[in-house]
Amino acid sequence: MASLKPLIMRANRLLGANLVERGLISIDALDAANERLLELLSNAKEELRVSLLTILINENQSLAEKTLLEHLLEEESLGLIDVRNLEPQDELTATVDRAECWATWTVPFDLMEGTCYLATAYYLSPAVREFWEKKYPGNVVWYAAPLDSISEYLESLEAEEAKAAMAAK
Repeated sequence: MASLKPLIMRANRLLGANLVERGLISIDALDAANERLLELLSNAKEELRVSLLTILINENQSLAEKTLLEHLLEEESLGLIDVRNLEPQDELTATVDRAECWATWTVPFDLMEGTCYLATAYYLSPAVREFWEKKYPGNVVWYAAPLDSISEYLESLEAEEAKAAMAAK
């Protein structure tokens, strides 16, 4: 976790700045969400799952996820995907660090002929895009995904891993 904390902080800070810059939230909403984020990061056991976006959408309700997704589709020209509907590729999921996925709210879901396909709720954070584009040099294709989609996908992978670990014992 300690090695991912700078990434988490930078990803959330840049996401917030870009949400304000694009007129999706107010600076006051960002300030309130940042304050809550810092509180959660200092108290939480599951720091990786804490996110500015979940605070803005679910707690403060200062951003509608539908509005964000529409912006990503219309203004950023991303496709939309619900990764819960995908069958995970064993060779890809075996190499993916779940902590990095939680920290960036991004999941690689396909790797084909040197092209990595990523679903993210954090596309507006340059820190997240830089992190994954360094991790998968070559072609990267980005898709927008709802928070619940990413969360449930990662939780299902973790549940499968736990089940496999129990069976191995």
